[in-house]
Amino acid sequence: MDENTHRLAMKASSDGDTAKPRKRSMARKAQESRILEAAEMLFAQYGYNGVSIEAIAEQAGLSKQNMLYYFPSKEYLYHHVLTNVLDLWIDKMALFEQAGDTPASKLRSYILGKLELSRLRPNGSKIFANEIINGAPHIKEYLQQKLLPKLDTDIALVKQWITDGLMDPVDPYHLFFSIWATTQTYADFSTQIALVMHKDSLETTDYEDAGRFLTHIILKGVGLSE
Repeated sequence: MDENTHRLAMKASSDGDTAKPRKRSMARKAQESRILEAAEMLFAQYGYNGVSIEAIAEQAGLSKQNMLYYFPSKEYLYHHVLTNVLDLWIDKMALFEQAGDTPASKLRSYILGKLELSRLRPNGSKIFANEIINGAPHIKEYLQQKLLPKLDTDIALVKQWITDGLMDPVDPYHLFFSIWATTQTYADFSTQIALVMHKDSLETTDYEDAGRFLTHIILKGVGLSE
């Protein structure tokens, strides 16, 4: 074997060795996503205490032993589900980072984005709501570390808009509480809303209607034009 052939053979061997861990990593991530999806659905339906590790494994199509290889306990898995939901919320919902250059455009983007999360991840929203109702025993510290700094930035932004005379002098905290409550209700109480509207489940058009309504009353309520 000449030198060039030997070098090519060594490179191919090295590439193959690198590809194997990469494939294993991708397979692991796919398996973890499967487990997290199953856990999110069951935790949303039955709560933390109402779900067994065996039920989650069965829903994910795995044995209990195999599932515990990825998530060694129910509490660990539950915490992972919660933090995934919260990370998505925080990353997507920071008011300061919303598109637009006016208070109205940023608030509209914030409201519609939050409503879209309720449409796409209703189970995650329900789990988060149940956790908060029970005093946030699993994620209180995580909320303090991750959510509060982002919220402080958003509160400061709203206060600056008020100081600059761009919107009415409303309480920024209650503004955010109202947005969270009105958008998350379409996830947390979707069954009730669908029942009242004589539907089996909410449709995309229902969320679009809700978006138009919520942006109208919230923007008008803080003195902004649509």
